[in-house]
Amino acid sequence: MDNLKIFTGNANRPLAEKICQYLGIPLGDAVVGRFSDGEIAVEFRENVRGADVYVIQPTCIPANEHLMELLIMMDALRRASAQSITAVVPYYAYARQDRKTAPRVPISAKLVANLITTAGAHRLLTMDLHTGQIQGFFNIPVDHLYAAPVTLDYIRQNFGEDLVIVSPDAGGVERARAFAKRLKSGLAIIDKRREATVIKSMALIGNVWGKEAIIVDDMVTTGSTLAMAAEILMRHGARSVHACVTHAVMSRNAASNIKGSLLQTLAVTDTIPLNPEAATLPKIRVLSVAPLLGEAIRRIHSQDSVSSLFV
Repeated sequence: MDNLKIFTGNANRPLAEKICQYLGIPLGDAVVGRFSDGEIAVEFRENVRGADVYVIQPTCIPANEHLMELLIMMDALRRASAQSITAVVPYYAYARQDRKTAPRVPISAKLVANLITTAGAHRLLTMDLHTGQIQGFFNIPVDHLYAAPVTLDYIRQNFGEDLVIVSPDAGGVERARAFAKRLKSGLAIIDKRREATVIKSMALIGNVWGKEAIIVDDMVTTGSTLAMAAEILMRHGARSVHACVTHAVMSRNAASNIKGSLLQTLAVTDTIPLNPEAATLPKIRVLSVAPLLGEAIRRIHSQDSVSSLFV
């Protein structure tokens, strides 16, 4: 681990500390604060000249604050002559705005990619992007990790063989199919119809009668999709309904939606720290992706294969 340094902003310091613990190195000394007018102040209190530097910073709520912290930290490292800068962004904000869905709307995911590159990143390390094509928005190497190994271990340890994996919408079918294949289980799909941003109807494709249904998705935002999906699955005879989601965005009234839903458990990863309300919910289980991210950082630093993590 010679010449490797890891720093973090204020988005998810516990995750950065776990990654450093896995790698057996100390977390770098950096102060990320605010000036009196609210502008972001960054100071690195150790030498980074010629170092291979990783900045761990998910762009979670408040996304704009944490994104600006990441950009300013990378700019400071570039000006301090770091040899290479890798932006470790476990949760990539604005990922849902990846194409024009109407006239005169932005492609914000591309804008964020431009900002990260311009700020000085030589590489991006991220996890479970909302859409895979975001990798193509970058002109630098992108290592796209998947939380699937961690989630699959959790499912194998806590559930029996009488399972059915459920995709909560058409866009998640590929992910659900991959889980079902690894677990040798059934597959079901929920056909979700929206008007604007409001879910108007859901229909189930597949058989869940008498089985434990596990919904898999990349993120939970307001929790309304999971709550409605759990209701339709129970109505079609599922024995119980659980969910496994990578990013616990948990905005607005998500905690109350999950609490009042028919979900028995919701497993999330620590790419994003849980807000105080969600952290108290007994339904929620937190799985750590720190070893996975730490191993990816070790392999990138030593120029080993990262893709072999998912074989």
